Amino acid sequence: MEQNKPTTGKFSWTYGLINAAIGIAFSLMIYMAGMIYDQNALIQYIIPYTILTVVIILAIIQFKKANQNILNISQGLKLGAGIALVGAICGLLYFFILSNYIEPEYMDKMYEIGKQKALMDNPKLTEEQVDQGIEMQKKFSWMAYPVILILNTIIGLVIGLVGGLIFQKSEAAY
Repeated sequence: MEQNKPTTGKFSWTYGLINAAIGIAFSLMIYMAGMIYDQNALIQYIIPYTILTVVIILAIIQFKKANQNILNISQGLKLGAGIALVGAICGLLYFFILSNYIEPEYMDKMYEIGKQKALMDNPKLTEEQVDQGIEMQKKFSWMAYPVILILNTIIGLVIGLVGGLIFQKSEAAY
């Protein structure tokens, strides 16, 4: 009698939602601590991608256990990409709610922070030139959403590849 094999899709949804929940909880902590406008690499990149990495590795380990201790590289890739994609979609939905309803002036404040940084980093630029650059950014800001989805999925693929290589085990030929 054959047992039901686990699917990478189900694990991707489950662990993608876990990743999103942890990421959103972290973001809410940052918001409540008043650090939402900090331009800190630790807060913006290192912690979120560490969370993603840990969740993907845990998912790969749990998938392997549920799959009779068998895992191949393609399953690791599927898990990594799927978890990252689900997490990114949920994260973008949260960001949309945050920037439009919870903190509606978020984008304006971020543009102002960017303007001040640009003027400090490039003293030869005039304020009008920086304002033109910001207006151009505003016109194309919608493009950030698909770019974030693609980049997050690629990062998930890389993490899944590494996890798949580390934890791979094929069926023993007896």
